[in-house]
Amino acid sequence: MILKDANDKGAQKEVPLSKVRSNQIGIVISIAIAIVFDLPWVFAVLWLIQVLTLLFGPGANVFVTLLEPLAKSIYGKKNTEAAELVKFNLSIGVTFLTLSMLCLSLQWTLAANIIAGLMGLAALAALLGYCIGCTIYFQYKKYKALRGQTKS
Repeated sequence: MILKDANDKGAQKEVPLSKVRSNQIGIVISIAIAIVFDLPWVFAVLWLIQVLTLLFGPGANVFVTLLEPLAKSIYGKKNTEAAELVKFNLSIGVTFLTLSMLCLSLQWTLAANIIAGLMGLAALAALLGYCIGCTIYFQYKKYKALRGQTKS
């Protein structure tokens, strides 16, 4: 279940929502543990999990492996999310975790926690029904469409 470019003939166009939610649950729990117990190395592990998911799909995500049965019972088995949107949101998450780890390397612990905490809050908001990354994605697509119309 690799996330590929939508133009690719073998593209996976939808990702089961249970897989997406499993990842989000794992993100929220990991970031909470990292901040509450002052375990900054958890950010690096979380970064690795997200990068592997971005490269190889939800099957490479340990949170999906562990939490999908729970997520299926909560969110159902049939709902899906566009793979392109999932990939966009994963990219935002990887960016936030990269910035957080950069801050840690500079010993800016508070900044690292705030940046990772924002990612955790975004994942929590998505679990509760509001996807911040989806809003950003929609505005980006709208901007590109409007910009394309003005060039013609």
